[in-house]
Amino acid sequence: MLSVTHLKIPQQTLAELCQQWHISELALFGSALTEDFHEDSDIDLLVSFAPDARQGLLTLAKIKHQFEEIFHRKVDLVVKAAIEEGDNWIRRQEILNSAVTIYES
Repeated sequence: MLSVTHLKIPQQTLAELCQQWHISELALFGSALTEDFHEDSDIDLLVSFAPDARQGLLTLAKIKHQFEEIFHRKVDLVVKAAIEEGDNWIRRQEILNSAVTIYES
């Protein structure tokens, strides 16, 4: 089990979920990586999909819900491709430079 700050990450469960949804990379960013992370904090996840993965809105909602069940807290799910293509270069730089990969296929 990987631990980042006070967050215990069940690697096997994460790997199974990522494989199920064809997630090629999963990373943490935001408060989960800082001392500002506390009991009520949500978890910010940056997700990259395999080229053959379905990424519709319903799929993203299901994935988000499953991550919330794993972590027992609210999750913000952000698709890496959307950040990379976004107009807000400050947000893009902040997220991409601080993200810590917790799963990679």
